[in-house]
Amino acid sequence: RGDSVEKKIQKLDVELKRYSDQMKKMRDGPSKNMVKQKALRVLKQKRSYEGQLEGIRNQSFNMEQTNYTTQMLKDTKTSVDAMQTGLKQMKKEYKSVNIDKIEDLQDDMADMMEDANEIQEIMGRQYGMPDLDDADLEAELDALGDELLFDDDMSYLDEAAEAPTNVPGSSAKEDPSSTQLDEFGLPALS
Repeated sequence: RGDSVEKKIQKLDVELKRYSDQMKKMRDGPSKNMVKQKALRVLKQKRSYEGQLEGIRNQSFNMEQTNYTTQMLKDTKTSVDAMQTGLKQMKKEYKSVNIDKIEDLQDDMADMMEDANEIQEIMGRQYGMPDLDDADLEAELDALGDELLFDDDMSYLDEAAEAPTNVPGSSAKEDPSSTQLDEFGLPALS
């Protein structure tokens, strides 16, 4: 319905434009006044249609708001029903839960864990080992670190330099650059 009113307003706009252009070309006088009266009548008609269009839009908006509110209330009712059903189910299940039994179970579990830790401590005891003082152990560790720092003997590297470089089972005269290597950098097996 609003579309047909908008089309009527558009037709009246075209007619008003035509009368306005016509009046611009005319000189003052009775014929210009007659065109002016027609333009005023068309303008009144246009204002009437614009009022109708505004009323239609307001009614449409109100209907949309009513539909939205109705749907929102339906959704709210569905949510409340679901919450009530959930609450009933929770109360039913809660009746089967005994808090005292849960507390007893937790206490028993804590006792069992404590017993297990005590057993591990007993099993980890050392027999026949003298009690060592932590300060003595730290002093020995420091002295050991000092010995490692002053150890300049690198003769073990001489042995590594003398190690054979050829592949076992091949001739020693083979040129090492001609040996094919695998993806790990080792001589490839043929």
